Amino acid sequence: MYDKQVRRRRAILAILVAVSLILLTAYFGESPSSPLHTVQRGIVEVLSPIQEGASKALKPVRDIAGWFSDTFSAKSQRDQLKKEVQTLRTQLDHAQAALIQNAQLSKLVGLDNSLGIASFQPVTAQVISRDPTLWYATIEVDKGSDDGVRLNDPVVGDGGLVGKISTVMPTAAIVTLITEHSFAVSATVQDSLGDQGVLLPEVGNPNQLLLQNLPRRAPVQTGQQVVTSGFKSGSLDSLYPAGIPIGQVADSNVQDDLLNNQQVKVNPVADLRHLDVVQILTAPHGGSRRAQVP
Repeated sequence: MYDKQVRRRRAILAILVAVSLILLTAYFGESPSSPLHTVQRGIVEVLSPIQEGASKALKPVRDIAGWFSDTFSAKSQRDQLKKEVQTLRTQLDHAQAALIQNAQLSKLVGLDNSLGIASFQPVTAQVISRDPTLWYATIEVDKGSDDGVRLNDPVVGDGGLVGKISTVMPTAAIVTLITEHSFAVSATVQDSLGDQGVLLPEVGNPNQLLLQNLPRRAPVQTGQQVVTSGFKSGSLDSLYPAGIPIGQVADSNVQDDLLNNQQVKVNPVADLRHLDVVQILTAPHGGSRRAQVP
């Protein structure tokens, strides 16, 4: 039964193919006025209005379908562009961070070359933590006792003095900044006389330093550099090598009263709030003992 159905279908298919070939041959072989061409034109004339009407009727459907297609395509493109923008922003952030860090490293290299602090076996460290509410007090770095870091080692960065090591762990350390209220360091104003004093934070203003114990009427002027003094007496060395920049003398127009009291305001040279990399001055060669400011 099944074989008969198959043979019947094959026969019908063969007949249809043969009829199609005959009609095609006759159609292309006859003149435009032939019966086949006349039938074709009649069918076209009958179906043309129907086709046109159907086209007009279906146009809103096509428009809606096209709108949905365009909308989905636009959303897809929007999402893709958002991803590309985010990727570019991330790359830009990384590039800007690298530029900032490179600038800070360049300043550290400049300090090494100009001050000869290589004798202190400098260790470069990344800043890994800071207190957002006490940014002027301490920072944490990623080098510790395993890297030769010891208590009270001086720390420099961003072209100037940053502070000293106050807590040491095997792989990390805490740096007390020069703007922390208990910090003090002997310093020299690079004026005509090289006047010296003790530099410490101004009470109630962590952005400002005060250089105290200056000689009366010292020839201090706005913009003069203030650097570490440094000293050596027998086996005793200053905690900080001489000549490390600390800051600049603030506006001298407001300094007259302060100078009468043997002190002057100083703006820190290092941007302590945005430090990314610092250098710890460890173990000076020769094993000399180092002293803090009394």
